[in-house]
Amino acid sequence: MAAQNNAPLPDGLEIGGYRIVKKIASGGFSIVYLAYDGDGNAVAIKEYLPSALALRQAGELAPSIPRPNLPVFRIGLKCFFEEGRALARIVHPNVVRVLNFFRANDTVYMVMAYESGHALQEVVARHVARGSRAGEAFIRQVFTGVCAGLREVHANKLLHLDLKPANIYLRTDGTPILLDFGAARQTINSDSPALAPMYTPGFAAPELYSKATALGPWTDIYSIGAAIYACMAGAPPQPADGRRLDDKMDAQFGKLEAARDHSPALIALARSCLALDPLARPQSVFAVQKVLKEGAAAAAGADGDDTGPAQAPATGWRGLVGRLGALGRKD
Repeated sequence: MAAQNNAPLPDGLEIGGYRIVKKIASGGFSIVYLAYDGDGNAVAIKEYLPSALALRQAGELAPSIPRPNLPVFRIGLKCFFEEGRALARIVHPNVVRVLNFFRANDTVYMVMAYESGHALQEVVARHVARGSRAGEAFIRQVFTGVCAGLREVHANKLLHLDLKPANIYLRTDGTPILLDFGAARQTINSDSPALAPMYTPGFAAPELYSKATALGPWTDIYSIGAAIYACMAGAPPQPADGRRLDDKMDAQFGKLEAARDHSPALIALARSCLALDPLARPQSVFAVQKVLKEGAAAAAGADGDDTGPAQAPATGWRGLVGRLGALGRKD
């Protein structure tokens, strides 16, 4: 089945103890709604509804799933449900808070906490627009928090698998939150070669391009390096599949070194995380976090960065749920 636009649930619908206000975002993997719980608190509800597998017409609640798509749909649904259950056990300031999850309408729903702020990608884009780059103190602060959240995720035997600036959300106080986990999408991808890959070129580790290569914390470490590089360079690194044929990253890192906008230590960290060989990368998120912390004080004293919360555009609820709902979309 070719991908299509699925009709959202109707506004005002009561489901699982929540009242749908409106659809806020949708992607190839899910639809996200603004809703209120029984106490009137705003939440984001993400509905598992891969557009390549299922179709829901206007006025319907349950999707129509062609028989040939049922096995893959059910595998993805199971992974989505289990991932939501695992995330619900994680209470960490740098990981999106999953409040609840429930089954209804032949699919699964994940309920997440409200946050105000903006995506790291917006900070990167704003700097690019004015010909500057994110400062070192800012990068070290953000990714120290990212590593803290990712360590908790890995401790719970989960992987992110889609870490990039668009999936790192900054609260109005500047602290980061990890969004849009990709484990369920990766499982669907591995069980259905006909589906298009849902990783993001440039940020995806080389092992994501091959079913024969094991995934692990080292896969997310590659993406940390790619996201740090994007903050320094203003653009993603060369996609990993292209690097295997003609690796241009040495020259790109040379440009960063020549620009001298960031310390050799930070550039070296990004370079090591982006090693094509998993064994050549830092062997733990803790090791990455340690390097980030070591230079943070010096960077704070020298950095004239202006990407803090006072200057950041507060896109608020729409910004958060927009990122939560963009699963399956290549950025």
